[in-house]
Amino acid sequence: MSYVDKLLRDSIRNLVPYSSARDEFSGEDAVFLDANENPYNSGFNRYPDPQQLKLKVQLGRLKQVHHENIFLGNGSDEAIDLLFRAFCEPCEDNVVSIKPTYGMYKVCADINHVEYRESLLTPDFQIDVEGLLQLVDENTKLVFLCSPNNPTANNLCVADMKAILERVEGLVVIDEAYIDFTNQTSFLAELVNYPNLVVLQTLSKAWGLAGIRLGMAMASREIIRVMNRIKYPYNVNVLTQRQAMERLAQPESKNAQVQELLAERERLRVALSALEGVIEVLPSDANFLMTRFRDAAGVFQYLTAQGIIVRDRSKVARCESCLRITIGTPDENSQLLKALHNFNRL
Repeated sequence: MSYVDKLLRDSIRNLVPYSSARDEFSGEDAVFLDANENPYNSGFNRYPDPQQLKLKVQLGRLKQVHHENIFLGNGSDEAIDLLFRAFCEPCEDNVVSIKPTYGMYKVCADINHVEYRESLLTPDFQIDVEGLLQLVDENTKLVFLCSPNNPTANNLCVADMKAILERVEGLVVIDEAYIDFTNQTSFLAELVNYPNLVVLQTLSKAWGLAGIRLGMAMASREIIRVMNRIKYPYNVNVLTQRQAMERLAQPESKNAQVQELLAERERLRVALSALEGVIEVLPSDANFLMTRFRDAAGVFQYLTAQGIIVRDRSKVARCESCLRITIGTPDENSQLLKALHNFNRL
C-alpha cells in the first residue's frame, strides 16, 4: 500500500468515482452524443472539460509544474474541503493548524466533523514548532500552514515549515495565496522532496480574478489523482476556464499591478505609521496591512459610515486592536488616509 493510500479514508480508497464520456475522450473535433446536451451552439451548450487540460498545461508552464501535479477547483476552498473529505475520517481523525490564520480551515473541519487543533503563533507571528508538533498524533491527517499568513501578513520561517514537513506523517498543506507579494520562494520547488506536501495557490489575489473563483492545489500525482476522483465532474465552468487562460497570457499586466500594489503598500505603511491614534503597522509580505489602533472599534465604525470597508480583526488572537486594510488603488488609499485624518479631528 502506498504512502497516500495509507492516509486515505477507507471509503475513498474503495470509491468507484463518477466518470463521464468526456473523461475518456481526448481530441478536438467530435460528434458529441453522450451527455444529453442541447446540440445547438450557444457558446455554452457543451459541458466544460472536466480535467481542464488546456488550462492546466498553461498553468504548468507558468508554475514550472507538470500539469498532472495540478488540481483546479472552485477557489482554493474547494481544494481544502476535498483534502478533508479524502483523508479525514469524521469523528476519528484530526487536523492541526496555527492560530491566527485563514478561517476556512476550521470551517471545513467543523463541516466535516473533524477535530481542529490550533497552535498559537509566537508574539512575532512565527510557528511554535515544538508546540505544534505536540498536537500531532497518529490520527493527524492534515497540517495547515498559511505563508504569507492571513491575517498576520508575514511569511512563516522556511526552516520551521521544512521541520514540520520532515516530522509529520500526514499531509502538510502550505497555503500560498499571497506568494506574489513577497520575495520568499514558493514551496513548489520542494514538491519533489516532500511526498506529503500540498501547495495551495489562487488567481484571486495578484492575478485579480477573485470573481471567477479559481484556486489550485499542487502536489504529487498520487494526491492529485485522489482529488480528481472525488471532485464533482464539471467543477470548473467554461467561463472560468476561458477567462483564466486569457488572463494568464498577460503576465506582464499582472506583474505591473503587483509592483504598483507593493509601492502603494509602502506609501500606506509610512502614512499610517505617522497617524495619531496608530500604535503600529505590522510588517507585511502580503497585499494588506495589519494596523493596530488605539480605538480600533471607533475607527472601524467611522470608516464604515464613510463607505470605506476594512476588516476588524481585533478579536483574533495576537491581533488585538487591529484592523486589516487591503491595499487599494492609489485613489482608494488616499480616500482612506483622508478619512483617517478626519477621524482624528473629531
